[in-house]
Amino acid sequence: MNQNSKTRRQLLQAGSVAGALATLGMPALVKAQSDKIKIGHLTPLTGFLGPLGEYGTMGIKLAVDEVNKAGGVNGRQIELLTEDSVNPATAASKAQRMLERDGAVCLLGEINSASGLAISQVAARNQKIFINTGGNSDELRGKSCNRFMFHVECANSMYVNTLGRALLQQGMVKGKKWYFLTADYAFGHDLTRVARIFLEKQGGLVAGEDKVPTDATDYSAYLLKIRQAKPDVVISNLAGTQITSFMKQYSEYGLPFAVAGFGFDTALAWGAGADNFVGTWPVPWHHDVDTPTSKAFVAEFMKRHGKPPENQAWGDYTVLKIMAQAMNDVKSTDSMKVIEYLEKGAQFDILKGRKGYFRDWDHQLMQQMYTVTPKKKGEARDKWDFLKLGPAVPNDNEPLDIIAPTRQENSCNL
Repeated sequence: MNQNSKTRRQLLQAGSVAGALATLGMPALVKAQSDKIKIGHLTPLTGFLGPLGEYGTMGIKLAVDEVNKAGGVNGRQIELLTEDSVNPATAASKAQRMLERDGAVCLLGEINSASGLAISQVAARNQKIFINTGGNSDELRGKSCNRFMFHVECANSMYVNTLGRALLQQGMVKGKKWYFLTADYAFGHDLTRVARIFLEKQGGLVAGEDKVPTDATDYSAYLLKIRQAKPDVVISNLAGTQITSFMKQYSEYGLPFAVAGFGFDTALAWGAGADNFVGTWPVPWHHDVDTPTSKAFVAEFMKRHGKPPENQAWGDYTVLKIMAQAMNDVKSTDSMKVIEYLEKGAQFDILKGRKGYFRDWDHQLMQQMYTVTPKKKGEARDKWDFLKLGPAVPNDNEPLDIIAPTRQENSCNL
């Protein structure tokens, strides 16, 4: 047999093997394994929550790059699909498109509680997991909970219980009159509801409340009413750029009343500036948290963007890392397998002193929180460094769920 005939026969045999593999579906399997894993990310990039959404997007993109550089998920790279959620109706439409047309294996993100609810309903219909990174409303973890929704963001009750501890220590609750400024949408209404319950339990009084439209820019009428009411504490249950505007104008009016807020994002204080920042506020994370992974995250974020990450950047960065760990551990992108894994109490490094885990009955991430207050004049190292970080709550000797709603307080029924 000459060499040409032998080579031809080998090629024919190879072709027969390839044909057989094609019949068995092997090329499709190889192609599927090489395809990127598409993950949908929805967050407001415009409107009063837009500045926070921008930080969230920067955070999650950093996490994607780190996961992909480390080998991806089960050897596959992640492709992030990011959209401006805009409002609940638009968020729902974009969520459906990501799952149905784009092939996203899960949905992450959001800040607006109403939009978060709309996305969760789409996720449940499509049986795909959605992890909320910014919606605080207790209702999302309560009567509106579903098997496919999880929460990295802390619930309003957790914010209230964390700040409440600090206010009790400062003597600002029992027998004190609080005046509420409430963001006029689902998040603000729910936050004030929870704060009122806390205040009444601790023997405080309500001096007044104003519901503030989310597009409000002039707070003079509200500040004049506060001046007349003479409360002991002004409570900001505002959201987004509302907080920045309030801080600036409160400082201009020079009112003497103590200030606290149950909802907060550090970027909003940075927008107001050191001279206008007053009061005590709760945060789920801050760039001064002293752990190795937190420091590494801050350093890389600073290198990329020339400024520190704030707590929304932390939330969206963390959720991507959680999903990557879960899919790697279960060796699948299947939502039900990931859900079962999360419900079994898997622990995650969430850039804090203690690891976090999701409760199986309401899917809330159990974690530590913190409070921030103004630093003394002259202590700031740069224009972002005027917030003093308080100790972690709960402390190391307390269970993580001590600040979270109990089963009796939460109507979730998965």
